[in-house]
Amino acid sequence: MARRAGRAAVALVLCACTAIAFGQEVPPPAYQLAAQQAGVSSPVLYAVALQESGARLRGRLIPWPWTLNVAGRAERYATRAGACAGIRQALARVPANRIDAGLGQVNLGYHAQRYEHPCELLDPYRNLAIAAEILQEQHTPGEDWLIAIGRYHRPAGGAPAARYRRSVHQHLTRVLGPGAALPTARSPMS
Repeated sequence: MARRAGRAAVALVLCACTAIAFGQEVPPPAYQLAAQQAGVSSPVLYAVALQESGARLRGRLIPWPWTLNVAGRAERYATRAGACAGIRQALARVPANRIDAGLGQVNLGYHAQRYEHPCELLDPYRNLAIAAEILQEQHTPGEDWLIAIGRYHRPAGGAPAARYRRSVHQHLTRVLGPGAALPTARSPMS
């Protein structure tokens, strides 16, 4: 049993090293778990989070869990408690549908049925689960995932959804590596 676990760990490290060598980024485990539970591609979920809450840290773009967008203005906090206080302050001055929170920038107004308290959206695992659910709901079987990505941002589609798709596509290309096939409706959900 221990030998098998050791071989599995070595295989995982080799896969990660191979991915890095080919310019890929392996989505962190939380993204993989949320994506698997919702039936979406983990690179798609990770690319959406990079677009929604990406922040530069030590020269690298990473999704930041305590990010808010209040009436079109990004606000980043060092802690969950700080971001929760930011949500309370924002709700006192703007409508809930003008506030997005967390890794996937879940809208407080349009998705109020998905949480009990707005600060729940600052729990990275909860936020990713909701973001993955929204992506899955926006996906039509047989359709390209990029269409669902556009609807994630703007369900009505149009030019804003197209711009968003292009931006997320750049992140997705970075995550998958140059020349990799983008996830399609028929791609395995890895």
